[in-house]
Amino acid sequence: MLRKLENPSVIALPLLVAALLGQSTPEPLRLRIGAAGEVTVAPGTIVDTRTGETVSIEEIVSAAAGKPFVFLGESHTNPEHHKFQAQVIDALAKVRPVVVGFEMFTRPVQEDLNPWTLGWWSESEFIGKSDWKHQWGYDFGLYRPIFETIKDHRLPMVALNIPRPWVHTVATKGYEGLSAEQRADLPADLGALNPAHRTVFDALIGGHPGGSAGADRMYAAQVLWDQAMADSALKYLAAHPQPSDSAFVVVAGSGHVLYRQGINYRIWKRTGQQGVTVVMVDGEKPVAVSKGVADFVYVGGVEQKE
Repeated sequence: MLRKLENPSVIALPLLVAALLGQSTPEPLRLRIGAAGEVTVAPGTIVDTRTGETVSIEEIVSAAAGKPFVFLGESHTNPEHHKFQAQVIDALAKVRPVVVGFEMFTRPVQEDLNPWTLGWWSESEFIGKSDWKHQWGYDFGLYRPIFETIKDHRLPMVALNIPRPWVHTVATKGYEGLSAEQRADLPADLGALNPAHRTVFDALIGGHPGGSAGADRMYAAQVLWDQAMADSALKYLAAHPQPSDSAFVVVAGSGHVLYRQGINYRIWKRTGQQGVTVVMVDGEKPVAVSKGVADFVYVGGVEQKE
């Protein structure tokens, strides 16, 4: 079920992805993309998909050494996922400079984020000035551990998303529905093909391959979302050069990073830079996942009912 949005004209593809990741069928997590084989992840544990071994957060940090990006894919209403993300960010920030980019914020609120980092605003001021209710709308308390960690370490934040009406336009009218001004603020290769990504998307919407005009437009909207968030990260780094050992952490729904085919793929295509991808999965029982789904998989808790 998709939640009721404050603005009914805005579609919610990441919410659809998150809801589907939380359903009982495991197929989206067991696609034959990337490394062959499967691993089983017990609740409350992290598994390195290359070895099948249970690892610690410190081992994720070690694996990320020398890599400029860390992608943390979540289920949006699972509090255990956000606690885990906060722990990963904290561990990274103890050993290297860190910037954190959020799917949850759109580009127009960028200037309203870092006063929180600098300690200038209270939590209530940050929620109001960043327009959290309309930017994202989920209970802020779910994300509090992440924002408290960011404030503790004074980490810069980046609004990765684009205005959601742009995505709605593409989902209903295709790329041609975007204005010239909107297109000028986006990568030129919006429709660049990535068959593996389409396979992931089709699995997330129920395992039915696309082909209809409607399905193709919805897929185009998902591509726009991933391309734009990758673009936001790269534009920020170009405008704000970081130390060579820094890590840009992307906090987004799992559907945007699964199998390294979303935001992570788009950054790699443009820069050749690899990152570490960590996918969080809902579950109170062991979960079998494809080795190709991510570098690391964490299973923890279930999504809260809204």
